[in-house]
Amino acid sequence: MENLFSAVLLLWDPYVLLALLVGTVFGIVVGALPGLGSVLAITIALPFTYSMETMPSIALILAIYCASIYGGSVSAILINTPGTPASAATVLDGFPMTQQGKADLALGWATIGSLLGGLFSAVVLMIMAPQLADFALRFGAVETFSLIALALTCIAGVSRDSMIKGLLAGCFGLLLATVGADTMSGTVRYNFGVFQLSSGFALIPVVVGIFAFSEVISRIGEKIGASEPVDYAGSRLPKLKEVLQRWKTLLRSSIIGTAIGIMPGTGAATASFIAYSDAKRFGRYKENFGKGEPEGVLASESANNAVTGGALIPTLALGIPGDPVTAVMMSALIIHGITPGVRLFADHAVLMNASFIALFIANILFFIIGILSAKWVAKILRMPEPILLTIVMILSIVGTYGVSGNIFDVYISFIFGIVGYAFRLAAVPLAPIVIGLVLGPPFEESLRQGLLINDGSFLAFFSLTEHPISLVLILITLVIITVSTFKELTKK
Repeated sequence: MENLFSAVLLLWDPYVLLALLVGTVFGIVVGALPGLGSVLAITIALPFTYSMETMPSIALILAIYCASIYGGSVSAILINTPGTPASAATVLDGFPMTQQGKADLALGWATIGSLLGGLFSAVVLMIMAPQLADFALRFGAVETFSLIALALTCIAGVSRDSMIKGLLAGCFGLLLATVGADTMSGTVRYNFGVFQLSSGFALIPVVVGIFAFSEVISRIGEKIGASEPVDYAGSRLPKLKEVLQRWKTLLRSSIIGTAIGIMPGTGAATASFIAYSDAKRFGRYKENFGKGEPEGVLASESANNAVTGGALIPTLALGIPGDPVTAVMMSALIIHGITPGVRLFADHAVLMNASFIALFIANILFFIIGILSAKWVAKILRMPEPILLTIVMILSIVGTYGVSGNIFDVYISFIFGIVGYAFRLAAVPLAPIVIGLVLGPPFEESLRQGLLINDGSFLAFFSLTEHPISLVLILITLVIITVSTFKELTKK
C-alpha cells in the first residue's frame, strides 16, 4: 500500500501528466498516418526522453504506444488504409461502415473496443508481471545467461519471412554490442581507432537510424503524394446496450490479444486477425461480417490494444522484447539506467507501480482525445507525404543531436539509416538488430560471470543439481530453436 501511495504521488506531477497528454496526441496522429506506426512514433520520441526525468519519459513512451495502436484504426476506417499493421483487420468492416455513411459510429466502436481491450491487458499486466518478477529473483549469473539466450530466440519470432535473415540481423546487433570498452576488463575493443566509439555505439543514434532514417529513405524511393481527401464530420459512441450485446466477443478478443502479446514474436497484427476470425465464427452477428458489422471492428480493435499490456509482461519482468515496439521501449528504459528483467520490480517497485497506473491513464486519455480529435486527425490525413517525411527527418536529427550535443551521433544515425535501408532492400528484418544490441552486453557479462563462478566450466550451466532453472531455460531454448528450424525447412 505504501508503494502504491508513493506511485500515485510520483504520477501527480505536471510534467508526467503533460507527457501523457503529449504522447497520446502524438501517438494518435502518427498512428493514423499510413505507413508510419508505433515503432517510428516511439523512435522519434526516444531521443527527447533523454533529457527528461525517468517517470515522465516512461509515461510519454507508454502513451505513444497505446495511442498509436488505436490511431491506426482512424485511417483504416476512413480511407481503407490501416495506419498500422495492427489495424489491418479493422478495414474489413470499418471501411464498409464508412461507405454506408456510418464513419462516425465505426470510429466510436473502434474507440470503445480499444479502451476496453487496453484496460483488460493493463489489469493482467499488474497481476502477472510482479509474480514473474518474484520468481526471477532466484536468478544468478548462470540463470540470467540462460534467460537471455531464451530471449534471443524471439528473433526467430520477429523474422517471419526468413529466420536465417533474422538470425543474421540479430548477430549483427550482437556484434555492434561488442564495440567499445569491455565491461569486465575496461579494455577498448573494435573501435578501429575512432575515439568516439570508445564507449560503443550509443543506442539512440542506432535506433533512430535503423528505423526512422531508413523509413524516410525507403519512402523517398516510392511514389509519394497527397492522401485521398477525407470527408468526415465527427465521432459517435455506440449505445451501451449494443456494446453489451457483443460482450462475449469483446472478452474473447481481449483475452486473445493479451495472450498473443505475452508470446514473443507475434504482435498486434496477428492478434487482430485471430480475434476477427474468432468473432466471425462465434460472434452474435457473424453473418454480417464484411458488410459493415460493428462486431468486426470491436473484435479487431480490442485485440490489438490488448496486446500492449500483454507484450509488456515479458519485456518488464524477464527482459524479453516480444516485438520491435517493446524492443525500442526497452531502449528507453535502459537510457534511464533501468534494466528490464530479473531485478526490475525489486529495485524499482514504486516506479513500476506508477508505470502501471500510467498505462491505465494512457488508455483513458486516448479514449477521450480520440473521440474529441478524430475530425482533426482526419484532416491531417490529407498532408502531402513529402512534408510529412521532412518533419520526421527534422525531429529525428534534432532529437539525436540533442541527446549528447555531439554531431558524431547524427553521422552514426545517417550511416545506420543507409544500413537499415540496405537491409530493407534485402528483406532483412530490422528488429533483431535492436534486440541484439540491447541484449548483447548483459548476455556477454552474465556468460563470463557464470564461467568465473564455475571455474570456467560451461557444463555447470546444464547442471540439474546446481542450476536447475538454467537447465530448464536452455532446454526450452533448444526446443524453440528446433521447432523454428523445422518450420523454416518445411516452408522452404
